[in-house]
Amino acid sequence: MMDEMGGQVRHGGAGGIGTNGSGKPASALEPGYMRLHREGRLSGRAAAMRRILSRCVMCPRRCRVDRSRGELGACGTGSGIKIAAVGIHPWEEPPISGTRGSGTVFFSGCTLRCVFCQNYPISQMGVGRGFSARELAEAMLELQAGGAHNINLVTSTHQMAGFLEALVLAVPLGLRVPIVYNTSGYETEETLRLLNGIVDIYLPDIKYSDPRTALRYSDCADYVAFNRRALLEMWRQVGPLRTDGDGVACRGMMVRHLVLPADAAGTRDSFAFLAEHVGPELWVSLMNQYFPAHKALNLPPLDRKVTNEEYEDAFRVLSELEFDNGFTQTCSTEDEVDCLPKMQ
Repeated sequence: MMDEMGGQVRHGGAGGIGTNGSGKPASALEPGYMRLHREGRLSGRAAAMRRILSRCVMCPRRCRVDRSRGELGACGTGSGIKIAAVGIHPWEEPPISGTRGSGTVFFSGCTLRCVFCQNYPISQMGVGRGFSARELAEAMLELQAGGAHNINLVTSTHQMAGFLEALVLAVPLGLRVPIVYNTSGYETEETLRLLNGIVDIYLPDIKYSDPRTALRYSDCADYVAFNRRALLEMWRQVGPLRTDGDGVACRGMMVRHLVLPADAAGTRDSFAFLAEHVGPELWVSLMNQYFPAHKALNLPPLDRKVTNEEYEDAFRVLSELEFDNGFTQTCSTEDEVDCLPKMQ
């Protein structure tokens, strides 16, 4: 169990470090999309995802607009790929960033409208530029060539049709690193099933436990219901996080939870759900990086940072529920706003 604030939880997971849960070395696991490509099924998944755009129900908002003809969904995007940034990121959780960094792709737009979003220019103001599928394929190959342990899709739900087209092009050209699906957790089971065997590592949020809070802060009254079903589907697909001999993830799921002021996120109820329906073998990341941004600057209680006591209370919940695998963040919550907490 975790024994101190800011400490690292035991590196484990079913099968332990260096195995895939069946006794085979985790390093021997190849990304799932390679098998789909060999079997001729990857292009079919891409086509199925593309068809959804004509009456879009890709996320739980189910806009049913024709994004294939350029109409914009609630996510703010049409049919094309729009990306704000591509680069190697060293500050994710250690199994994700490893020693060489995670190859992050920040997609423009978002299916949520969080009042406290720290990336709101990207998620809600449309910052980014258009990419063709070939350009994205080449960008992923460049990240791999630069040493990235994985391709980390940040807030990509609404743009998975374009990503899959790029993946179909990238695999024959040599893409071989795992795919990380870095998501708010606001997903439909139908979309996730299309990603089964494509996504190697799920990195979802569990943001709230109360629908009223989700409505107030993310304009999303059904977040909790969809999030919980999505988490169970992700777990069904990939199970606990599995790492290679260097502690770098190759498959599995880790759930993130951002602690909010005044326990607005409902930490105990969120982790109690995970403890009951998934179990303590789940890897978790208790995040301590909240600061007021966007519309939260004038919205109590989100107009302040989390106190040390609030984060300690959240930490105690993990200990009481016996979550042994995962990470906390070390950063005094009384530091300046630009503090970058380090995952440990």
